[in-house]
Amino acid sequence: MIEELGIRDLGVIAEATLPLGAGFTAVTGETGAGKTMVVTALGLLLGARADAGAVRSGAKQAWVEGRWLVADDGAIAERVSETGGDVEGGELLLGRSVSSEGRSRAVVGGRSAPVGVLGELGDELVVVHGQADQQRLRSAVAQREALDRFAGAPLQQAAAEYREAFSAWRADSAELERLREAHDTRAREAEELREALDEVEAADPQPGEDVELAERADRLSNLEELRLAAAQARGLVSAEDLVDGAPDAIGLVDSARRHLERVVEHDAALAPIAEALQTAGFLLADASTELSGYLDGLDADSGRELEVVQERRALLAALVRRHGGTLDDVLEFRRGGGLRLVELDGDDERIEELAASVDRHTAEVDRLAGRLTELRTEAAARLADAVTAELGALAMPDARLTVDVDAEHEPTAHGRDQVAILLQPHPGTEPRPVSRGASGGELSRVMLAIEVVIAGSDPVPTFVFDEVDAGVGGAAAIEIGRRLARLAERSQVIVVTHLAQVAAFATNHLSVVKGTDGQVTSSSVRQLAGAEREAEMARLLSGLSDSESGLAHARELLEIAADQAA
Repeated sequence: MIEELGIRDLGVIAEATLPLGAGFTAVTGETGAGKTMVVTALGLLLGARADAGAVRSGAKQAWVEGRWLVADDGAIAERVSETGGDVEGGELLLGRSVSSEGRSRAVVGGRSAPVGVLGELGDELVVVHGQADQQRLRSAVAQREALDRFAGAPLQQAAAEYREAFSAWRADSAELERLREAHDTRAREAEELREALDEVEAADPQPGEDVELAERADRLSNLEELRLAAAQARGLVSAEDLVDGAPDAIGLVDSARRHLERVVEHDAALAPIAEALQTAGFLLADASTELSGYLDGLDADSGRELEVVQERRALLAALVRRHGGTLDDVLEFRRGGGLRLVELDGDDERIEELAASVDRHTAEVDRLAGRLTELRTEAAARLADAVTAELGALAMPDARLTVDVDAEHEPTAHGRDQVAILLQPHPGTEPRPVSRGASGGELSRVMLAIEVVIAGSDPVPTFVFDEVDAGVGGAAAIEIGRRLARLAERSQVIVVTHLAQVAAFATNHLSVVKGTDGQVTSSSVRQLAGAEREAEMARLLSGLSDSESGLAHARELLEIAADQAA
């Protein structure tokens, strides 16, 4: 529950601290004093959208802080820990700032956190009912959600199983529809891909083949120049092709060796040099042999080989143009295209598998949707009876509530059911949907009655009601006060009200007081007790805080409320 709420520079509230605590807290005040800012502040702490217009005039930012009492080892504490915050001694601090430029910052457990975390925590901490929420009760979705909350754990478990089956059914159905719609297109893609792969397979390119062919083409294109250079080199190394008795390299080296060998006996230092010359002679002889073999190989090459090489290069170039920027891209196309072709060729088999899976999921969805309908129908009867009894106590003794569950609809993520809450205000009249048949005051009481009943099976730590008594007065307002007090026995209840009949039942009465210095209007919050509370109750009743009749009536209301509490 919320132990304390702090507000600074929000709307007309300059600075205020609201002591809340357990039980029933009523927040009252003159029109325009800023009562709604209390609900706005709570909304900010629960992740509501920030509005720069809510920042007090002249202030740079508004700041709201709430101190909650929560379990140290519960789901709330675990989620806070995940964000890096702490729950210390069972206390959780939540904060939210809104700048005048519209920037917003959230603090959870002493650490900055995304605003979305406040929303997650808020879903577990507080249920807020304002004018908009009363109108929301007119929607079919809100009516189904109310019934599901009342139905409790058995329906929640069945709903979780249904959602899992529905999700699987929807996923397979979507893929099956996509494959069937794209079948012709995918068949054409497969045929075109098969032809392209056949073309690549026929050419059978090899990694690095384009580089190798380029080198061969370069050699064949310069064949005569290569032959001439090799022949000249061989002639200079070996004298067999030289004319005019010119010396060759082998002969010169051999002559140098013989000169040294004739005198080596006189100086042993010449021996290694002679051996080196001998080795050089052997190497030159080997080079001559290799040059001869090279020339013989050139003689075997022909212009036809160059033509074959150029044709192969042209074929590879065509493949590169059609299937990629490089030969490596062509090879990757062959690999990836083969996998894609296997996928496309498997469409028919996949369609058959999906069709069978969709049939299985359809049967499961039907079975689980039927189970949801059974649980909702059973819960609807109990909810209708319990809420009808509550309406009798809320000055609607002749009203009867009916909850209709219609299962004749296409399955959605929540089942096949459409839930409608019908109200019969008087005997003999036809039940009509609350969306059309309930006035504002009746809708307020229906909503309160539903919350009181649901709280018995789905308790919520804190309820916040913003003028739940709109359009209500007299005895009906007293009964609303009683029911709020009853709800406060199980949950913390915070009510913004303008009715003394409701505020009388509060165990904690806060008043938003408006003040002005002649230029700027600001408000503060005071906790009321004794004579101050009687004066505020008199003001709510008669518009005058010092009216004797108003004060007498206020004391009477407080006594009635005290007797009820006793």
